[in-house]
Amino acid sequence: MKKGKLSLQAVIIIFVCIVVALSLGITDLIISKRITSSVEETEKEKALNVAKMVALSPQAIGALEGKANKKNVQVFTNQIRRKTNVNFVVVMDMKGIRLSHPEPEKIGKHFTGGDEGPVLKGKEYVSISTGTLGRSMRAFTPIKNTQGKQVGAVAVGISLESVTKALHKGRMGMVIGTLIGILIGVVGAVGLARYLKRILLGLEPFAIARLLEERSSMLQSVREGIIAIDQEGNITLVNRAASTLLKKAGLEGNPIGMNVEEYLPETRLTRIIKSGESEMDQEQNLHGVTILVNRVPVIVGNQPVGAIATFRDKTEVQVLAEQLTGVRNYADALRAQAHEFMNKLHVILGLVRTEQYDTLANYVSETVNHRETEVGFVTKKVQDPVLAGFLIGKLSFARESGALLSIECADKLPKPANSEITHELITIIGNLVDNAMEAIAQSSIKKVELKLDYAEDILTVEVKDTGMGMTKSLQNKILDKGFSTKGDNRGIGLYLLAQAIERLEGDLIISSKPGKGTNFAVYIPYNAEDE
Repeated sequence: MKKGKLSLQAVIIIFVCIVVALSLGITDLIISKRITSSVEETEKEKALNVAKMVALSPQAIGALEGKANKKNVQVFTNQIRRKTNVNFVVVMDMKGIRLSHPEPEKIGKHFTGGDEGPVLKGKEYVSISTGTLGRSMRAFTPIKNTQGKQVGAVAVGISLESVTKALHKGRMGMVIGTLIGILIGVVGAVGLARYLKRILLGLEPFAIARLLEERSSMLQSVREGIIAIDQEGNITLVNRAASTLLKKAGLEGNPIGMNVEEYLPETRLTRIIKSGESEMDQEQNLHGVTILVNRVPVIVGNQPVGAIATFRDKTEVQVLAEQLTGVRNYADALRAQAHEFMNKLHVILGLVRTEQYDTLANYVSETVNHRETEVGFVTKKVQDPVLAGFLIGKLSFARESGALLSIECADKLPKPANSEITHELITIIGNLVDNAMEAIAQSSIKKVELKLDYAEDILTVEVKDTGMGMTKSLQNKILDKGFSTKGDNRGIGLYLLAQAIERLEGDLIISSKPGKGTNFAVYIPYNAEDE
């Protein structure tokens, strides 16, 4: 997975968790308000009912009128408090003096809180205030005698902490439900992600997008026109080259989504889907433009699900064929050069026999000028005299072997900062050239190309031959010590080559196909002396 990008499974899990948590959170908020309101109303109603019950009790009325023992009020209210599970039950006279309290030492003292005023004037209400027992919800009810005259009041308090606990208890179910919902969502998201990934062949969405972009770029960069259709015969792909050819044939507009039989009546692509057989190198006329077409069915699960046509203007193909026939001219030119060389030998032989030595000297001098030009090129391009002399020797060896060795060096190759590089280069180039010379021994065209390219502290050594080439399995073995196709006691040169490249921390790339020759490309770090 690419760094910084989440997998499909992670995205789905995160998304599901967010959606579940958000939806349940909103639900929790709405229900919590209702629970809060319900709990508050329940507690308020409870406090008022207890207060009314105490206000109607004979013990409270008798004590306030002086007809009963006031101590009985404390016993009575304590019983009520314990039975109803309230925080306090306080009975007070018209001056706010307590007749009962959960803490006996507070009896006889004035009621605390500052919210008792309205009840002493005959009003029944509920308030929230802080008293000696902390912050609480208080229900106030006036106490009246049998004649309807107010003789005192009762205050019943419920601790707000108790209310909060009741709220938390009511919300606990929602929290548990939220967690269970998230857990179920995660499990479902994992299952969904695995199902989708199996459908997507194990690829992540960003990998699919990148693959699609790459495939699209590749299809658009191909010079051949490409048209693809689906199983219903609708066009799904037209690359740039195809659009150009279609416009050349006078077919304008965007064909994507159109039925191929309507757009190209003679395309035969729908028949390819039905038959499942390919048609190669078929000619087709598009409004005066002759094209060469290959039609291939698209098979998925042994069933044709579409078809692809690749085509090219026949005129362009004919031009390429004419260019390829130029190879015959090159062969004729080589035969002419060989004949000319034999003629030169005959001239030299004739001049020797006629003892025209001055003329012979001039003739030979002119003949070797080419050789001097060759030497001058090497010494000019290769600044290291040891390496230059080595290359000149290889040129002579190739000429004596009847092969053509060409050396190409676009820019000057400076001397290396470390002379050890020169020795390693001699090992590398020598073994590559010798191996190439052996490879072309049985070839009709005996040609070896040596290319030196130095840029940005990297030296590229490329040796290409016109030999018989190698199979892939042979390429994997040729660098092994002792392995050779030329007999026993061989297989050392390319092994030494690999060792030298490894010492220079370079790279080797081998490109070869049977009958197509071989190309060795070596890339090594190269620090010049003047740097």
